[in-house]
Amino acid sequence: MVVLTRGRNKESPPLKPGQQQQSPGASPRGGRGRPPHSPGRQVPGGARAMRKGGGGRRGARGDPQRPCREGPAAEGLRDVLGRGPLRLLRGCRDRLGVFVDDRKASILKADSKIWLTFLLAAFAGVLHWCHITTLFENDRHFSHLSTLEREMAFRTEMGLYYSYFKIIIEAPSFWNGVWAIMNDRLTEYPLVINTLQRFNLYPEVVLASWYRIYTAVMDFLGVPTKMCWTVNRGKGLSPVESCEGLGDPASFYVAMIFLLNGLMMSLFFIYGTYLSGSRLGGLVTVACFFFNHGECTRVMWTPPLRESFSYPFLVLQMLLLTYILRIPNINTGSLIALCISNIFFMLPWQFAQFVLLTQIASLFAVCIMGYIDSCKLQKILAAHMVALVVCFILMFGNSMLLTSYYAASLVVIWGILELSPKVLKSGRREVYVWVIEGCAWLFGTVTLKSLTSLVFGIADDAHIGNILKSKFIGYKDFDTLMYTCAAEFDFMEKETPVRYTKTLLLPVVLVVLGVIIKRAIKHLTWSLSQAGQCEREERFNQGELVYHALQLLAYSVLAILIMRLKLFLTPHLCVMASLVCSKQLFGWLFCKIQPKTLVFAILALMAIEGSANLQTQWNIMGEFSNLPQEELLEWIKVNTRQDAVFAGAMPTMASVKLSTLRPIVNHPHYEDAGLRPGCSMPEIWDVEDPANSGKVPLCTLMSKDSRPYFFTVFENSNYRVLKIPKE
Repeated sequence: MVVLTRGRNKESPPLKPGQQQQSPGASPRGGRGRPPHSPGRQVPGGARAMRKGGGGRRGARGDPQRPCREGPAAEGLRDVLGRGPLRLLRGCRDRLGVFVDDRKASILKADSKIWLTFLLAAFAGVLHWCHITTLFENDRHFSHLSTLEREMAFRTEMGLYYSYFKIIIEAPSFWNGVWAIMNDRLTEYPLVINTLQRFNLYPEVVLASWYRIYTAVMDFLGVPTKMCWTVNRGKGLSPVESCEGLGDPASFYVAMIFLLNGLMMSLFFIYGTYLSGSRLGGLVTVACFFFNHGECTRVMWTPPLRESFSYPFLVLQMLLLTYILRIPNINTGSLIALCISNIFFMLPWQFAQFVLLTQIASLFAVCIMGYIDSCKLQKILAAHMVALVVCFILMFGNSMLLTSYYAASLVVIWGILELSPKVLKSGRREVYVWVIEGCAWLFGTVTLKSLTSLVFGIADDAHIGNILKSKFIGYKDFDTLMYTCAAEFDFMEKETPVRYTKTLLLPVVLVVLGVIIKRAIKHLTWSLSQAGQCEREERFNQGELVYHALQLLAYSVLAILIMRLKLFLTPHLCVMASLVCSKQLFGWLFCKIQPKTLVFAILALMAIEGSANLQTQWNIMGEFSNLPQEELLEWIKVNTRQDAVFAGAMPTMASVKLSTLRPIVNHPHYEDAGLRPGCSMPEIWDVEDPANSGKVPLCTLMSKDSRPYFFTVFENSNYRVLKIPKE
């Protein structure tokens, strides 16, 4: 573009956005002697200000006049009148080229950062996959076990879940196998049950389909999928055949679980990076997870448990939720992704609904305090509702979903968001409004859940409330005693916070939590007083950080009450630790000390105890062997009919069903009210049957002399099989 100015001028080359021209041959004050094409100073507003033309109202006054090509005035006039359009097009072309080049550079730079993040995330995932695979192999020597020994290694409910995977892959076709588990006659004889409705078995269905596809494709291509050899077990034991490779069903099953949990670690790195705004935050999250690995997960010891399939999708769900809370406007794709992640989290695990209950409760608290608007929360609730309905349909009308506290809470919060502006006609957010809405949520949720359970006649999840009652008021009944006799359902160990402290996880998170609470209180004080309008840009108004703080408190309460739920608390502590790298929270500190210096100093201190924890895990060496149970299962397969029915200790029954495919009458899955009175502990039965309290248990009498009601058909050092004589 040519501009007519006074005197002799010279045309300048096209500029990059954000640069400013100076007159060639002119001094800074308009004199001569300055070298041509010297770089100009940055104007306030940067590149954006220059594109708008002069840096805005303030920048326009101080900008020097744009120089043009030297020459007579007539020539300049001729340029404008004659060749002006051509020069205009040429100038636009040059400027467009510079703009495109700049955008290319910035895109490549951004892409390199993104790809670096994903590369580091992939490395973290591979590292975790190798870690848990090694621990599992060291503990059981799984690769050298026989097929029967591998099945026995899946004890209690793990064996029950794996048995359905086995049924599908051994059926004539995939759909025959699915039909068999939907019309199951083996698990609760003589009942016929739909195990897809009762036991959250979609992971087994998916893995069985993958296994059948994998083996079919490899067979078609002529590629071997496993290698088998004979293992001499010594000590007078008969040799067994052991197969290794993805063609072995148990190996395939476990490998897929470990692969999923490797991907989970990749998600943790991305999660920590996104939440903190720094890849150092992702590094802190992953390092804390490894240093506290025994407190974070038990997938390396119990792969088939429902949490092994479900929890990775909770990590994805919370990452998506963080993104939704951070962006000003929610797009449809984000809500769809949130809905899908909710479905994948709920389908494999019956406990998922209680975790999501704490999530929406935390979001509701964030909303009533004014950190997110009600419209955004309603869209999140809509995604939750759709996911719940989809899970209800896919689980063939499992009524526990619709009669849960989670479902009731979704409806109640939606109603509060709709009615509160109409009933509580107050333009300002007051504390009494928060209290009213909070009490309405609590009372409404409990009432609606009780009513729906009464209407549908559902008592399958009643034991959850009874367990919580037993924690506070010492309530005891058959169900609570059966659960709380297991260590994982007891209160959190006193040593757990000590272990968190030794790795510095707890101190770091407490510092982060303290900063968030301090800034949140400051913001709430400002919000309630409606003062400080001139300081609006300096307010702390990050709803996602407040949500994470509240979610941490909820997980802490759950873990303190039930030790098993450390599964949620410890990883969330690791995610919160990433915020030590947040410039938003600790920018004042980073002005005095380099973030990398601070982070690596913290990690070095964490590694002192963390490396010792890892070494303890690596030193666990073992080899699975259970000869008495092996003898029992082999005897059952050889000496009983296919329709012989068995009852006994629940862990043993799971192995009997898995390895012999004989019908059983009780199993270790407790989420059914009609099945739970099948416990064999005499001290628990004393609560259920006080009239016979203190008497010799029937099992003890049967072990001495089972006649005339039973007679012994098998006995070894651990097991005895009693048969009911025919009438």
